Amino acid sequence: MHLVIALPAYNESATIGQVLDSIKDSFQGVSIVTKLVIDDGSTDTTKEIAISKGAMVVSHSHNKGVGAALQTAVKTALGIDADIMVNIDSDGQFDTSDIELIIQPILEDKADFVTASRFKDKSLKPEMPWIKYQGNRFMSALISKLTKSKYYDVSCGFRAYSKETLLRLNLFGSFTYTQESFLDLAFKGLRIIEVPVKVRGVREHGKSRVASNLFKYGSNTISIILHSVIDYRPLSVFGVFALILFLASIGFGLFFFIHYFVTGRFSPHIWAGFVSGFLFAMGLLVIVLSLLGDMLSRIRLNQEEILYNQKTERYK
Repeated sequence: MHLVIALPAYNESATIGQVLDSIKDSFQGVSIVTKLVIDDGSTDTTKEIAISKGAMVVSHSHNKGVGAALQTAVKTALGIDADIMVNIDSDGQFDTSDIELIIQPILEDKADFVTASRFKDKSLKPEMPWIKYQGNRFMSALISKLTKSKYYDVSCGFRAYSKETLLRLNLFGSFTYTQESFLDLAFKGLRIIEVPVKVRGVREHGKSRVASNLFKYGSNTISIILHSVIDYRPLSVFGVFALILFLASIGFGLFFFIHYFVTGRFSPHIWAGFVSGFLFAMGLLVIVLSLLGDMLSRIRLNQEEILYNQKTERYK
């Protein structure tokens, strides 16, 4: 078994060496361990420190984002014949000894995708700003609702992937990957397990490049989630909008006709009739869009299956 431990890093010279030193060179059930650092356009000595610690380093020419760094890690791990890939943040918030806990369900063939969970065990909940904790709770509730499964932590940057998962994973977001990967793998029916771990909730050095601006993080994350849901569940998304439009159309229409039957005149509320007709037409348009989206979703699923077969052949 070949385990690749991938560390996305952007200007992490203060911690990358310590994190790499703390990762063991051997794990039970694994014969080969490769430490892989994805240098996401760092302008400090992150790359040099990682090389000096014996890590394999793949560099981006400029900062592309954590999502893009994970995509590079997946491609690289497959290219060097990984059986399992673990991604862990390089800022030192996670205890690298927990890697054994994270990979165990995959080694035992109980899961395809394992994520560390900061909130599943309430006794392990880390200290963090209230607004960040509530944001994590909201994201977990949203992903749970969309996937019809219960998840406690969908934003943790400490995860393990089987080779099958790496072959199946198909992400597009460059800003982050955490919630999108949950949706992608859950919609594909892969086995997902959360493992409670204890982490430090606040960085010792610097600021998070993903969650330092909560408004930016929230808007980007919601955008990524929305795109993923539209890709896989277009009828659900557009159906809700169509229902809202039809209900509003009926409301204005009832008001218009009740006024006519009571007064015998269309004026002065003839506008309600026009609004009702417009909303009804918009509802029909959204229904057509949902059907087109569903057709494109089916095409995407076929394309993903072709891509999976190509990857399997390439990385067998």
